[in-house]
Amino acid sequence: MLVATLATVSVGVRAGEAEVRTSLGGILGEQTTISSLSRTNHGGMWEAVLSNGDIVYVDDKGDFLLTGNLFDLKNKRNVTAEREAELNRVNIAELSLKQAFKLVRGNGKRTLITFEDPNCGYCKKLAQDLRSLKDATVYVFLIPILSPDSADKARNIWCAKDRAATWDAWMLEGKVPAKAECSTPIASNTELARKYRISGTPTMFLADGSRLGGYLPLADLDRMINEAEVRAKGVAKK
Repeated sequence: MLVATLATVSVGVRAGEAEVRTSLGGILGEQTTISSLSRTNHGGMWEAVLSNGDIVYVDDKGDFLLTGNLFDLKNKRNVTAEREAELNRVNIAELSLKQAFKLVRGNGKRTLITFEDPNCGYCKKLAQDLRSLKDATVYVFLIPILSPDSADKARNIWCAKDRAATWDAWMLEGKVPAKAECSTPIASNTELARKYRISGTPTMFLADGSRLGGYLPLADLDRMINEAEVRAKGVAKK
């Protein structure tokens, strides 16, 4: 469904970057800032990426603000969705995988990185699916963001002798992890989640750094993992 909103941004004639920034700032308020502003090839419209990750557009004259999805009707492309995917892609090399524990399925050749809260219902559904995932290594970053006792559960899982087994026992069977104490990367994981604007779980990243937000059926997830592996190998060869 196409959802878009138009608002007036009074500038007039052909707007320059400074004028657009000033006009947008007056509408956005103090809580949201402009991270980047650039003119597009789509009718000369301006694209503004906001500090909260949203993308908005301003027409060539700076008279109107468009929020929602921008479609290229000629080429049948969702321009906004493609740009969001580009902006949400991460450099996998920058993720410290030592801050995650591993679940190895089969030969472990494919890569899936997840950010999960131990009290997340959809994460538990994902855990059920991942039992059938073939030939992949799943790196789980614990981020306790949903419930008051999420931090305790995350700590107990991380500090367990066998993290993967303790995680599976809780997520699949409801066996509460035994209390344990140790040094954990959980605070760092939470900062990492904030850096990448992760506010819901599960949030997943694939081998090429592309981002998947929310639960996906296993068949779809498996296909996307395969596609990302191909893209990642293509980049590595260049």
